[in-house]
Amino acid sequence: MQDRDLSSPAAVHVVCVGLATVDLVQRVERPPGVDAKAEALTAEVAAGGPATNAAITAAALGATVTLVTAVGAHPLGGLIRADAETYGVTLLDATPLARTMPPVSAVTVLDATGERTIVSRNARGLEVAVPPGLSEVLATADVVLADGHHPLLARAAAASGRPLLLDAGSWRPVFAELLPLADVVACSAAFRPPGTAGVRDALRAAGVRRGAITHGPEPVSWWSGDEHGEVAVPRVAAVDTAGAGDVFHGALAVALGRGEDLVPALTYAVGIAGIRVRHAGPRAWLGVLQL
Repeated sequence: MQDRDLSSPAAVHVVCVGLATVDLVQRVERPPGVDAKAEALTAEVAAGGPATNAAITAAALGATVTLVTAVGAHPLGGLIRADAETYGVTLLDATPLARTMPPVSAVTVLDATGERTIVSRNARGLEVAVPPGLSEVLATADVVLADGHHPLLARAAAASGRPLLLDAGSWRPVFAELLPLADVVACSAAFRPPGTAGVRDALRAAGVRRGAITHGPEPVSWWSGDEHGEVAVPRVAAVDTAGAGDVFHGALAVALGRGEDLVPALTYAVGIAGIRVRHAGPRAWLGVLQL
């Protein structure tokens, strides 16, 4: 598959609400065992987190993007700020004076397959209040993407009255409130609400009217009301799957913000995620987008 221009001249405003981390991404020939060491083939540091990666993706695809998250005044927060600015993302920091270290993730990518392993504390134990000006920012959004990592921010996003795309990663208690309020819920097949087995049935029972479930390289299953189906995932040579789901969500937000129906929006998002996984490193893939 050839790289192609997947941007659009139609600008939309995407507001991404959720987690920002500092990611240390190391590529290895093989992961170390217990009490062992491995020398990295490459090492990169970049801003990460579901909402942050989605925001950078959406900006690269031509959207006007605001990222609402918690960064703070710790020196590592400067890396997140600089990365957002580099890619044209406006940052609304809910904790601008906080001196605590932002969340840090260790991402290990297996060189032979592109599969990744992640260790992260995320935002556990961090209480983030709604920042001044958030309601005004949300009011201008064509679509709001929330990952649920900062519950008060996620609730504000859901209450904004703007179309809500929910990135349902691992289960968080706030999802019980957010699921029935979302216009679209997108998750992986590994997502599990407590006490449930089938993902789609659980989400439909929670009141999700439109949703999509990714299955790695296998087709994306979707439903909208009583309609349902699959979107094929093109076969590509994956060299780095880290952040592919976040890229998928960012591209999906752009497509939904442009007013596309669910299936065309999913097809667009699958295509963008396919570009991401064919390039090693957190940002190198952005260079092939012809904007």
